[in-house]
Amino acid sequence: MKRSVNFILKRRLKYKTKQKLKYFNVVVLSASLMIGVVSIKHKPMYRVSIDGTELGYVQNKEALEEQVKTSILQETKKNVDNIQIQTEPEYQLTFVDRTVASTEEEIASTVKQDTEVTYKYYELALNHETVDAVNTLEEAEILVGKIKEENKEIQELSIVEKYTQKVEEVQTTNIEVAKDEVQVKITEKIEEQEKQKEEEERINRMPEVNGIKLACTPISGTITSRYGVSSRIRSSNHTGLDIAASTGTPIKAVAAGTVKQASYQGSYGKIVKINHGNGVETWYAHTSKMYVSVGDQIEAGEVIAAVGSTGNSTGPHLHLEVRINGEHVNPQNYLYQ
Repeated sequence: MKRSVNFILKRRLKYKTKQKLKYFNVVVLSASLMIGVVSIKHKPMYRVSIDGTELGYVQNKEALEEQVKTSILQETKKNVDNIQIQTEPEYQLTFVDRTVASTEEEIASTVKQDTEVTYKYYELALNHETVDAVNTLEEAEILVGKIKEENKEIQELSIVEKYTQKVEEVQTTNIEVAKDEVQVKITEKIEEQEKQKEEEERINRMPEVNGIKLACTPISGTITSRYGVSSRIRSSNHTGLDIAASTGTPIKAVAAGTVKQASYQGSYGKIVKINHGNGVETWYAHTSKMYVSVGDQIEAGEVIAAVGSTGNSTGPHLHLEVRINGEHVNPQNYLYQ
């Protein structure tokens, strides 16, 4: 009896297995037929969208992004360091009608508008001042080597790596043009250094009153009365230096300072007094016109008045006084030597 039951169970299990295989085969066959029908009328493509906006369909998503980068490189041709798509496109694999065409060109154009390009170039700086720029590091190094070989004294010529997202800022030239530009700057720098050295030497040669450099003489003319002499027109010895010149001759400040007085003062006539610091003052008397006012800041060599004959005077001239801590000293110790 037990053997009969086992036999019946085995037959039922075999029957159910056959039924399942039959159903499975039907499903597979149906799926194959459906895929066949779909493949006849449809094809797989990627639907492309950015921020939820559908752009179209492409066959290959990697090829699309490569097309964008290639297009940018072809347009700019040089100096591209990095290309970054700001908003990554979204791809969804789907089946579309076989008549639907791929729109790579249009999609690539849209994606390219949302792409950030970083450009790289190399500036040449002389004493930290940009002179010119070239495209590659190799060009910059060759150029620096040539210039230093021809100008042994030039040391402050450096290469600066620059990055920008604005292609119009990439203003580069070839090696020969850049070399000429740098050479011009080197020549200008040498001339500037020579002028600076001459100016320093000139300043060092300037007469000095109590630490104040006297940059120039106030006027050119003939000395008619020297410091310390007595005269029938004075009640005491001469406290300054008289230099004769035509009425209206410009009078210059001998050093920088602040106008202390610009007014009429008895026998001095119209007088300008300038405080130069360190207790040093210069006085310019008998002027016909005064061009400054009290409190004005004056530069050395600036015109402050005009020669005249105001006050106690026998003719047009400048009465020049130099005072240290209120005491007059001989101007010829410093000027008109």
